[in-house]
Amino acid sequence: MNKIDAIVVHCSATKAGQDIGKKEITQMHLQRGFSTIGYNFIIRLDGTVEVGRSLTIDGAHCNSKGFSGISYNKHSIGICYIGGLDANGKAADTRTPEQKKALRELIAKLIKQYPDIKEILGHRDTSPDLDGDGIVEPCEWTKMCPCFDAKEEYSDLLAA
Repeated sequence: MNKIDAIVVHCSATKAGQDIGKKEITQMHLQRGFSTIGYNFIIRLDGTVEVGRSLTIDGAHCNSKGFSGISYNKHSIGICYIGGLDANGKAADTRTPEQKKALRELIAKLIKQYPDIKEILGHRDTSPDLDGDGIVEPCEWTKMCPCFDAKEEYSDLLAA
């Protein structure tokens, strides 16, 4: 993997309360033709952090390109929290308090471990900037994932 300079936050797009983890996501990704799970970390409903895909190989969580013009898979860490859909299957921030705490702690730890990290964003923020104004607006998102504003929520961690 190239130098890690970004973290991309994802949701599993599963309904609130559906407790799955690395094993189930690995199966889903294998069925889609991946060689293994695409995410580097998974955060379960109870806040347990599971290690997924090794950071020694390129990720398989975000094909979009970053500032460098290189796929985020080559220079980012992919973190997936379990959830992202309400009981009716609509996009929603369904993170439990335990997931919120675990996600913040994991991101803070990774920033210390990888000091080149300069960007934390949600998968939706990697959508193409269709109008070319330098901002990916909600009307341009190709998906809602992770169903909250990761850039804003974790901006203080980059400033620290």
